[in-house]
This record gives sequence, C-alpha cells and structure tokens, in this order.
Amino acid sequence: MFFALNAAVPEAGPAVTVSFAIGAVAAALTALCCAELASAVPVSGSSYSYAYATLGEFAACAVGWCLVLEYAVSGAAIAVSWGQYLNDLTQRLFGFQMPAAISAPPGAGGYLNLPGVVLVLLCCVLLVRGAKESALVNTVMVLLKLAVLGLFVVLGATGFDSANLHPFAPMGMAGIGAAASTVFFSFIGLDAVSTAGEEVKNPRRTLSLAIICALLVVTAVYILVALIGVGAQPWTAFAGQEAGLSAILAKATGAGWPGVLLSAGAVLSIVSVTLVVLYGQSRILYSMGRDG
Repeated sequence: MFFALNAAVPEAGPAVTVSFAIGAVAAALTALCCAELASAVPVSGSSYSYAYATLGEFAACAVGWCLVLEYAVSGAAIAVSWGQYLNDLTQRLFGFQMPAAISAPPGAGGYLNLPGVVLVLLCCVLLVRGAKESALVNTVMVLLKLAVLGLFVVLGATGFDSANLHPFAPMGMAGIGAAASTVFFSFIGLDAVSTAGEEVKNPRRTLSLAIICALLVVTAVYILVALIGVGAQPWTAFAGQEAGLSAILAKATGAGWPGVLLSAGAVLSIVSVTLVVLYGQSRILYSMGRDG
C-alpha cells in the first residue's frame, strides 16, 4: 500500500478505490478456497501443495513455479519501494540521498539497488533464525504499519478535497480493470499465510480464521487509504511520484514532520512485507524440493 497507489492511480484515476474492491472480490474467492484447503491439507506450500493433492504433479509443478515467480516479482517491487522511502527519509532529515546508481532499480537508471539487496539479506538472516523469531518481529512491524497508515488517514483527511475525485473514472472501465490487475498482488499475503500450514498450532481452525480476517482488515485499510490519497491530491500527480504517501501528507498538511514520520514508519514496516514474501517463497521451494 505504501507504493501501489503510484502505479495504479495513473491507470484508473480516483476510481482506483473500485479497482481495490474488484481485487478484493477476486482475493476473497481465492481466500475462501485457501481457507477450505488449508484446513483439509494443513501442510507447507499453499496453492502448490493443494494442486499436488487435487490435480497431480504436472499442475502442481506449474503452480509452484508461478508462485515462486510471483513472490520474486512482488518482493523485488517491495524492496525497491523500501529504498525510495529510505531516500525520502534521509532527504527530509539530513538533506541528502543515495546516488541513483546504487538506489534506483536497473529499469530506472540504476546499476544495483543496494538498499533492496541489504533489505533482502537482513530478512534472510531473520528467517534463518527461525519461524518463531520471524513471527514475533513481523507482529511488531505489522502493528507499526497499521499505526502509520492510520496516521496517514487521519492527517490526510485534513487535506481532502472532493474536487480531486472528478472525473471519477477518466479511463473508464478499461482503466479500472487495468488498475485492479496492478493492485491485485497487494493481496498475495493471503496466500503467504497458507504456506505456514506445518508451523501453526491447530492449523485447521487457525489458518481459516487468519485468512478470512486478514482479507477483511486489509481490504478496509486499502480502500480507506486509497480514498484519502486520491482526495488529498489530483490523480494526475501520482505518476512518477516516489515515496507517494509521504509526499501526499506533506502537501495535505503543509508541514514537514508528518512526511518524516510516515517515511520512518514505512522504512521500518515495509520490512515485514519483504519478510513475509521471502517466508512464503522459501516454504514453497521447500515443499517442491521435498516432493522431488
């Protein structure tokens, strides 16, 4: 959510809120299937393991490698976003940024995204320590993340202007659909939950509750943050904007400290997203390796 708006709003305009709702419906159908299968087949591997149990090896192999790719792509995007917020924080606090050559992704003029590399390595070290330690750190960072997004909603609402919601859908339904496909990967954490089937107490009950409750919470948070975001600045300003939520807060409040606080919170809390993505990917690779 810390960077999805800057990719999706230029495609759909203020109607990005509808795109999130469409993504949530698709995610809900998937989540219900995951919840059912997680209680019936409580093992690591999520959709890969479910495909193996129901459709056989060939389908499972295809699903497994698609999941590995999905987690790799989303993990890369998240790591790049972390570097953007880190640069924004150092600029606001100390007046300097890392050179683009070591802080921008290769597609944006960089040679090596050093912050992203460091983030992935730190998360790998934590995961090697064990699932219990990873879960504790993740819980703390998720609570921090929700607090930061709550701060964005409260402060961003002070700069809300309904005129920014017109035209509501400048790209029509085609734009709404395109944005829905862009933001859908924001919901893959639901799949990551089901990869923990072998490491959860009472998985038949716990996983189902976790998946459904998580879907309800994140959908409400996504739509609320998106609504405040497109109401606080014109939708045309989102394209190419780095550390978007921080920039929106700075504009909406006219003060510097909200942007600093949000960037600092993002730098800490985005770590949890990378951690979960790598956790899920490692469990899928483990399950595929175990099955030969």
